[in-house]
Amino acid sequence: MKIAIASQNRKTVTGHAGKCRKFWIYQIAGKQVSSRDLLELPIEQSFHESDHGQPHPLDGVNVLICGGMGQGLQQRLKQKGILGVATSETDLERAVASWLDGTLPEAAPEDHEHGHAHEHHHAHHAALHSIVELTLPH
Repeated sequence: MKIAIASQNRKTVTGHAGKCRKFWIYQIAGKQVSSRDLLELPIEQSFHESDHGQPHPLDGVNVLICGGMGQGLQQRLKQKGILGVATSETDLERAVASWLDGTLPEAAPEDHEHGHAHEHHHAHHAALHSIVELTLPH
């Protein structure tokens, strides 16, 4: 399983995934991080600038964690089989660990017309189980 975290400054979770161009890609084996690599995109490959119908460098990830995303990006990710998760957590390592154990605080997708989000928590065990089942060799 792969988890991408938007991190424009390479140190914390970025607030707006659509314009972010730097992503930490965590490779997960079981429930442990086996590797972490930085993916840097040119501006034309940011979600905000890229063509929705074209392949994207993040197409292979299972989960994208960021500080905020609009409903449009969340739907775009869903169409590519990627779970988009917005959170108030800013620490990269805590965000991954919290998502894996189902305790990551989530924010609703941003409503660009009204500009606010409501924070809430979700249990990810069912989603994690489904993703792990899809990524494990049979």
